Amino acid sequence: MRDRGEYLFTSESVSEGHPDKVADRISDTVLDAFLAADPYSRVACETLVTTNRIVLAGEVRGPETVTSDHLAHLARMAVHEIGYDQEGFSWRRARVDCHLHAQSSDIARGVDAAGNKDEGAGDQGIMFGYACRETEALMPAPIYYAHLILRRISEMRRNKDRLVEGLLPDAKSQVTLRYVDGRPVAATSIVVSIQHREGLEQDDIKRMLWPIVESSLPRGWMCPEREFYVNPTGKFVIGGPDGDCGLTGRKIIVDTYGGAAPHGGGAFSGKDPTKVDRSAAYACRYLAKNVVAAGLADRCTLQISYAIGVSHPLSVYVDLHGSGRDVNERDLENTLREVMNLTPRGIREHLHLNRPIYAETSAYGHFGREPDSQKGTFTWERLDLVPALRSVFRV
Repeated sequence: MRDRGEYLFTSESVSEGHPDKVADRISDTVLDAFLAADPYSRVACETLVTTNRIVLAGEVRGPETVTSDHLAHLARMAVHEIGYDQEGFSWRRARVDCHLHAQSSDIARGVDAAGNKDEGAGDQGIMFGYACRETEALMPAPIYYAHLILRRISEMRRNKDRLVEGLLPDAKSQVTLRYVDGRPVAATSIVVSIQHREGLEQDDIKRMLWPIVESSLPRGWMCPEREFYVNPTGKFVIGGPDGDCGLTGRKIIVDTYGGAAPHGGGAFSGKDPTKVDRSAAYACRYLAKNVVAAGLADRCTLQISYAIGVSHPLSVYVDLHGSGRDVNERDLENTLREVMNLTPRGIREHLHLNRPIYAETSAYGHFGREPDSQKGTFTWERLDLVPALRSVFRV
């Protein structure tokens, strides 16, 4: 974010019932199915969802036991868990078409290890990671609170809490915060659009959501009532894939830092960890977060680049935005290469990515989440590099 005295900054989130997130969830469910059967499966799954139709397409290399019928069943179960059993989109009635086929041999040749050649990157590209001190999760505040608001509403809906009776899975939030001297101090406006059953009035929904939103923010941060916008069009009954077609990978800013940091352009969901679009972006967040947690800086942006078929990164770039504490950024770049093997294989092994851990990442952001040692999820949010970084830089 810009270094200036006072400004407003906005980020948005979408719920697991948003059409694009339904597609992301199904793609990551397909990925998890292959990784559960063979940790070294190759998957690049794209999903399209629309009115009572689910289409799977892409390239895979994995066990034949993962059949099209099994994947169709898993897609339905994902839709069921999200909560869709509506006339226009139902886990029971939606048609599922599977068009997954074998991975290109040309791509496989570049990625596979052979002889003296280590495993190469699954594609060229640039990946970014970011961390800052605006929240305990070391995430930018606008995207953090936009996610939190929708997660709380979703949890209440799933638990059949009477306070949110009549609300349905599709939802979006948007949080605008006021910054003073680079620090967030209050919300100036908040938008929540949420699908609802016929007959529920806009004012009723606004009264439902006010206490949920207010309690999701730090004390005293809630925006004025006139700046709290709920379903601004007045009605949101037709929603989900029946109201708007959904595709995998269309919410990359929601998935990362809400626009507060650069993005390399590659989506995550449906891609196995040989695809550096996903695994290297996780590594970048992991390193940036550990840099900030170690006290080396208040903000850190990290960029890594790769070429398809080449194992080592072509570049590592660090920007501490002038917030570093007697740390030379070039020295830090060299140190990060030393504390973590940044080849695709090194990233996968360090973060234990060859496991069926991805369905949970498909909504409410891939970053700023709590790592779970039992499930093995969100390993890139660990802070286990902090001691090594403090030792090197004597912090």
